[in-house]
Amino acid sequence: MNLEEIVAPLTTWYRANKRDLPWRKEVTPYKVWISEIMLQQTRVEAVKVYFERFMKEVPSVLHLSKIDDDQLLKLWEGLGYYQRARNLKKAAQVIMGQFDGKIPSTYADLISLPGIGSYTAGAIASLAFQRPLPAVDGNVLRVLSRVMGSTKDISREQTKKEMEQHLRKILKSSFVSDFNQGLMELGALICVPDTTPKCEVCPLRHLCIARKQDLVSLIPIKGSKTPRKKLEKTVLILEYKGSYAIEKRPKEGLLAGLYGFPILDGHLNEEDLRHWLTRNHIQVQTIERQKPHKHVFTHLEWQMIAYHVLCQNPPSGYLLKSKEALEKLSIPTAFQYFLPKKEND
Repeated sequence: MNLEEIVAPLTTWYRANKRDLPWRKEVTPYKVWISEIMLQQTRVEAVKVYFERFMKEVPSVLHLSKIDDDQLLKLWEGLGYYQRARNLKKAAQVIMGQFDGKIPSTYADLISLPGIGSYTAGAIASLAFQRPLPAVDGNVLRVLSRVMGSTKDISREQTKKEMEQHLRKILKSSFVSDFNQGLMELGALICVPDTTPKCEVCPLRHLCIARKQDLVSLIPIKGSKTPRKKLEKTVLILEYKGSYAIEKRPKEGLLAGLYGFPILDGHLNEEDLRHWLTRNHIQVQTIERQKPHKHVFTHLEWQMIAYHVLCQNPPSGYLLKSKEALEKLSIPTAFQYFLPKKEND
């Protein structure tokens, strides 16, 4: 098919139906950048509140380059994938040092920044600077696969590159922002990833090959994912005189640099736990097993059990924090289930 045929109906539809989102008001490169990073692996509705709060606290590249790490991670708390936040600060520091504090407009400069890949570089360049570049994410891959009737595996990097090449041939600065956002919006609202997309209201229904050939439920083709690895963990809620033992996780690895409860590999029974506490010179008043919980990361799953241990002496090697102080720390969602409840909860 001639892909140029989708430009007019898609951009017209987008301009009439686009959602009212905070980063679409008074568009700036900084707002586009922050919103695109936040939207990775996170629902649009969830991002709205975080975005507006972030803009109030960190209104510019300069502020971002200087923000305290703990404050940054606290602002990011609940969004997950914390490396995104760390890369934002690293990129802001590069922008201040190498680009005079101005977010670069070219694809080559953008993709050189920490945390920015091909999609995000294309999104910033096209939405903020009207560069005629594609921004191909999962939504766009799904829409294009159906419209073109493509049965190529969208989980393959080669397929993504081919779709980018198709788009590069038709994109122009005069419409690239609305067109790229239109593809994303169509995938989010109409050409949804289940077997019941809203084809009857799709502006591309008269052009869509998958619809004409009754292949919508079969396209896009996506290779099977590697099974998620499951790890057993034991969380220790060590309380001493109303304060709780917290540790800051290493700078590298999963949940790097965040605060959390001590966590041990495997599921310890109470006898094993008492041995561990004795070895670590922690005197026990009571031990109470908590409800189990699981937390799913991208490629693995923590299956957690937990014990609330009332200690007779302060556990050494940890920070001791009150309930109120815990609220001010950047504690990842994986641990928040086990946070002590407020009196009125």
